[in-house]
Amino acid sequence: MEARDELIRILTLYRDATNTPITIVFDGAGKTHDTAFPSTPDLEILYSREGKTADQVIERVAVRMREFGEVLAVTDDYAERDTVFFNGGLASSCSNFIAAVEQALGEQERDIAKHNRRQKAAFKAPS
Repeated sequence: MEARDELIRILTLYRDATNTPITIVFDGAGKTHDTAFPSTPDLEILYSREGKTADQVIERVAVRMREFGEVLAVTDDYAERDTVFFNGGLASSCSNFIAAVEQALGEQERDIAKHNRRQKAAFKAPS
């Protein structure tokens, strides 16, 4: 559960940095779904039901979300990526997506530091 919450926390930061809505899908049959992070319209958290896999939910979400824009599925399962791509979505390996997240968060951190320096300089400047 701690790893799941950490993933949600990082993807929340990524969503904030990119203004991109995100849907996270977990295998959920028979598992506890307690998390410190509630699902929101901008960061939806889904769990597969009994008899369904996360992959099946991802495929369904990818098809349903097409009309709202590009859909990117992040998985290292080649068959799953092919299925999403065949249904009009995009797919990324986990390592490529992690690199994209790290880059976006790094850029956001630099932008915030730059903004803070400008604000500090403006505050100290004589009027």
